[in-house]
Amino acid sequence: MSDAARDGHDDIEASKAPLLDHLIELRSRLMWAVGAFVIMFFLCFAVARHIYNVLVWPYMWASGNDHVRLIATHFLEQIMTHVKLAMFGAAFLSFPVVATQIYKFVAPGLYKNERRAFLPYLVATPVLFVIGAAVVYFIAMPVLIKFSIGLTQSSGEAGVPTIELLPKVSEYLSLIMTLIFGFGIVFQMPVVLTLLARSGMITAAGLVSSRRYAIVGIFAMAAVLTPPDALSMVIMALPTVLLYEASIFAVRYVEKTTPGASG
Repeated sequence: MSDAARDGHDDIEASKAPLLDHLIELRSRLMWAVGAFVIMFFLCFAVARHIYNVLVWPYMWASGNDHVRLIATHFLEQIMTHVKLAMFGAAFLSFPVVATQIYKFVAPGLYKNERRAFLPYLVATPVLFVIGAAVVYFIAMPVLIKFSIGLTQSSGEAGVPTIELLPKVSEYLSLIMTLIFGFGIVFQMPVVLTLLARSGMITAAGLVSSRRYAIVGIFAMAAVLTPPDALSMVIMALPTVLLYEASIFAVRYVEKTTPGASG
């Protein structure tokens, strides 16, 4: 074997060890994350009824009725609802562990100043998600429910139909859980845009010039993430537009405090 071939072989062998170490580390982090989700799933499944009661509260508050009725239309609907509730709760409760494992996997490859810069985003992500969920819980769902109740009609007159709102339990829970995750995702906009600004990929001036296209994109995204009705789309789109405007100010701050961020 020639010297050049031997050197090339040594380089390949040397690169295998770090790659194998990274794969072992990745497997370990994934096992911790999946384990946390599985444990939380079984815990949430055991208290699924309590999670259900919490999620039904906006319906009770908006209707002004402490004894609201939701119906199940087939025998396995309730057990599948419990599974969905358990997965929903597990995703929330296991997130701190999952985020910590992601950070521990990425942190060794970052410089000390980069790790310090990354930590605020790690904190901001769950905070913004919770704010988005709170918007759904206290504003979006009550508004949507009150609007729907306003379309019902009750009449004792002959020939006049009665329209009563009797939502399916699975459909109601799917709606509120979809909205919570949808709002939680779109409320990450400031985090994503400021990270892109820190890496120099976007600028505040670029966000301002692209505002009209961003608004169109926001309404299109809201139409995809929400149920097929205009009210849900508007309820999600308006806060997202405000977040876009707030992100412009956040990006300007990043440009001022991070050398080279605007270049």
